[in-house]
Amino acid sequence: MKTPILDFVNQYQERKTLRLHMPGHKGQPHLGMEGVDITEIAGADELYHPTGIILKSEENASSLFGAGKTVYSTEGSSLCIRAMVYLALLNAKESGRKPLILAGRNAHKAFLSACALLDAEVEWLYPDNPASMISCPLSADTLRQRLSALPEQPAAVYLTSPDYLGNCLDIAALSAVCHAFGVPLLVDNAHGAYLKFLRPDRHPISLGADLCCDSAHKTLSALTGAAYLHIGKKAPACFTENANRAMALFASSSPSYLILQSLDACNADLADGYEKKLDHLTAALDRLKSDLSQHGYILIGDEPIKLTLAPKAYGYTGDELHDVLRVHNMECEFSDPDFLTMMFTPDTPEDGLNKLEEALLRLPRRPAIETAPPPLPHPERALSLREAMLATSIEIPVSEAEGRVLADAHLSCPPCVPILAWGERIDRNAVRCFQYYGIETGRVVAKE
Repeated sequence: MKTPILDFVNQYQERKTLRLHMPGHKGQPHLGMEGVDITEIAGADELYHPTGIILKSEENASSLFGAGKTVYSTEGSSLCIRAMVYLALLNAKESGRKPLILAGRNAHKAFLSACALLDAEVEWLYPDNPASMISCPLSADTLRQRLSALPEQPAAVYLTSPDYLGNCLDIAALSAVCHAFGVPLLVDNAHGAYLKFLRPDRHPISLGADLCCDSAHKTLSALTGAAYLHIGKKAPACFTENANRAMALFASSSPSYLILQSLDACNADLADGYEKKLDHLTAALDRLKSDLSQHGYILIGDEPIKLTLAPKAYGYTGDELHDVLRVHNMECEFSDPDFLTMMFTPDTPEDGLNKLEEALLRLPRRPAIETAPPPLPHPERALSLREAMLATSIEIPVSEAEGRVLADAHLSCPPCVPILAWGERIDRNAVRCFQYYGIETGRVVAKE
């Protein structure tokens, strides 16, 4: 597959042009990559008004992913999420619907900030079988019941799949429910760009989602910050017509051409034997998962290239197990008291899986840890997201926060899933949740 962005930048570097433009390093090798770090000069195209090389590269990506349209992001899936919310509200206004989104409770903080900025209302979908703050298992029947119970249809349904622990929703069944009610489905697929290249194809766009964001840097070979906004072929015309404008509304006017080049190069990588590499990886991971399970480890999630352990049954917290693996020079994606998550790609060294298995199987099994996380909060909403975001706030110890209204979600990343949404009242169970996950202070509304 052709790489028009890469080709242009390489040719520009080879010409040794006197750079009387940004960036300020002028192509000089302070770190080593400056020669191919350019800005929107003549011929380089413009990211959110593309007519040349960027448009050609995005069309290549669209064909690879089977989307009606694909737009690049150099600011991660967070930018795409904000654009998706904007597009959903724009389409709702054209349809005479309220700016209301029905969303899975494990939504990323970027979704909350987008709703606050755009003054969207959110009704939460709580999990059918809650097991973690990070997951929101949801059946088609539950979604159907919620949509049936609403006095009017929302602007969109917003779901996260896969979630941080590797759980995947039945997007095909859920999208069918959404479309039966005439409601667009938006999917945060930040962790699942590779799903398109499995057999069978498990990508949300292929399964009926109308809008979907993928982080190319999480599971593909692109640089950090590289992402896609995909629009389904049967999505409302409003989405396709306004996609670039939606992205530009929230994006920097100085996109990274290093990241754009990596997205362009990723197209060539995906078109050149990537499916076979993915098959090889998933087979190796299946063997590893089977070995660990037979040894007594509890595995959760059904995402093929993610490995999540629930190690309390083996006698360890997720954080303890992470520390053990650090001793063996292994750094995992995420840990908390209950889980340890590891991510793999075809670029994971072949001997890495063997080293991981050896380290885990050498650990002595200890008595199970019986401590369970606090139940998922179902808080009272005191203010809208926007009201809380713009309110005067103060930071106080969590131990003193019961009864106060959260003004901002104090989060680390990963996984950036808020325990409470801002505007919600902090009850005793929420305080327990904050303390369980090591959050000591929080911002609350100063005056209600």
